[in-house]
Amino acid sequence: MSLEHIHADILAIRIIPNVDPALGSQLKLQPHHRSIAIFTSTIDDVGYTALDEATKRADVDVVYARSFYAGAAHSSGPYSGEMIGILAGPNPEEVKSGIEAVIQTAETDAYFEALNEDKSHAIYAHVVARTGSYLSKEAGIKQGEPLAYLIAPPLEAVYGLDAALKAADVKLVKFFGPPSETNFGGGLLTGSQSACQAAADAFREAIVSVSKKPKLY
Repeated sequence: MSLEHIHADILAIRIIPNVDPALGSQLKLQPHHRSIAIFTSTIDDVGYTALDEATKRADVDVVYARSFYAGAAHSSGPYSGEMIGILAGPNPEEVKSGIEAVIQTAETDAYFEALNEDKSHAIYAHVVARTGSYLSKEAGIKQGEPLAYLIAPPLEAVYGLDAALKAADVKLVKFFGPPSETNFGGGLLTGSQSACQAAADAFREAIVSVSKKPKLY
């Protein structure tokens, strides 16, 4: 099943080579965290996926990641988007490498899928083949294990998760009960990579059926 991709835009980026100790304390930085990189994204779940990818490609940790209320359509400014992410590392070169991984992931690897022509109805059915330190911690699994990262509008999220769990040998390790800050919902499922893919496919198929006939029960 092929749906049009919706990629996130990375709206703003800044690197602080040597963080002030007062700010570092608020961010709960470790002694080896001397530099940070900050970015905003138009799509929060893509941003979180990109943060996880950064932890696999550079010597960085995710020290802050939050969604903004109501989503990118109601952002506080032109560079706010839907989320903010902060990476910390030992030097500017490492956090720069982390940001480059974020950009590449958002541009090519991770994306929402549109269920209608104006892209106002969309889902996220992304499989992370090998988790980094960020998503593995969020999911409570071992680093390197696969995840199905499944997000949709509220009703669709609940219906789709049920279909995903029944379609494959997967375990629901985190439930994002609707509404989230951006009025979506979903969950993180783990299992083998093939099981996670089957779960993501079932999630997508179930929600496509809702989009076509929303009141058919």
